[in-house]
Amino acid sequence: MQFTFGVFLKPISQDMGWDRGTISLALNAGLVLTGLATPIAGRLMDRYGIRMVALPAILLFALATASVSFVSTSAGLFIGLYAVMGIAAAGQTPMPYSKAIATWFDRKRGLALGIAISGVGLGTAIVPKFAMSLIQSYGWREAYIGLGALTFILAFPAVLFFVRDRNAGVGDKGQAKQLVQKGLTGGKALRCADFWYLAVAFFFVALAANGAIAHVVPLLTDRGVSPGVAISALSVAGMALIGGRLISGYLLDRIFAPYVAAVFFLAPLAGLLVLIQAHDATLGAIGTVLIGVGLGAEVDLIAFLLTRYLGNRSFGEIYGYLFLIFMLGSGLGPMIMGVSFDHFGGYTEIMLALCAGIVIAVALMVKMKPYRFPPEDLFEVEKNSAASPTPQAAD
Repeated sequence: MQFTFGVFLKPISQDMGWDRGTISLALNAGLVLTGLATPIAGRLMDRYGIRMVALPAILLFALATASVSFVSTSAGLFIGLYAVMGIAAAGQTPMPYSKAIATWFDRKRGLALGIAISGVGLGTAIVPKFAMSLIQSYGWREAYIGLGALTFILAFPAVLFFVRDRNAGVGDKGQAKQLVQKGLTGGKALRCADFWYLAVAFFFVALAANGAIAHVVPLLTDRGVSPGVAISALSVAGMALIGGRLISGYLLDRIFAPYVAAVFFLAPLAGLLVLIQAHDATLGAIGTVLIGVGLGAEVDLIAFLLTRYLGNRSFGEIYGYLFLIFMLGSGLGPMIMGVSFDHFGGYTEIMLALCAGIVIAVALMVKMKPYRFPPEDLFEVEKNSAASPTPQAAD
């Protein structure tokens, strides 16, 4: 939702006469509801498996996206459809894919996460241009139909045929073996200091990075950059997102993860400072790319740090709690950017405040203690539920 939002913001505002704060409220509602619904989706996936939850969610998201085209004059209906999109998005966040990766990989988990979730960056690079092309050729309403169709065509078959849980297998001599995953329960995680260090850090980074990304196209066009060039900057940020995920994934397997997180959090901080000064396409592209690098590492970092500090036992549920807080930041960011623009006539003041939040996130990462669940300490295998469990790496 957030990566194409900036493309639609001006056309909808001009056509419907709504201010940017009102339109941004729709994205805020969608992202916040994604966060609220993700812990529920995570629990359901822990219990029933990934595909049983993700497939209906993809269908509902695609239908809700296409339905935005039927909005006439009601801002409430527009916001409501984004809310439905947000609820459906809980079943197709990076959580199900991260959950699958976490059960299949241990020692090389960081790189596996980076590769698997880098497709989000490809979407960030391509989909905004696709949406802009549809808007220019047919209008913003038809563009929503196109995005809904694209979501279903690409996501539904991919999940149906390729996403698998690793719950059980067959051991030596045909004996059934059950994978037992170590870690905290959801309730214990909420009482753990490590959980709240992660939660607060990712809230501030999401607030800043997603807030800026959602408004980068109108920010640059307000300063004289052409819409086509502004969209190109957003697409380049999508490629930077891919690079950020791959690089962070590689480093996570080799360097203490909170230090990797701290470095990648500094990228959107630098990006915001560049955007504050950006009055041409070059600086705008540089700032957007830096934010994209930070966004590219965030989802990988949540999943990786979760498994190392809180374990795999209740991955879906705990990821849901962290993603809820992450999405609260992601939803509030675009809204406060829009409200700040309506109040001050620009974005400088709010972007400086967002920079301060990132500094807090970096400080929290630096304070993290050694891993509670280091590599090769997350799995046990039970044969016939009777044999003594033995450690087993998942690579």
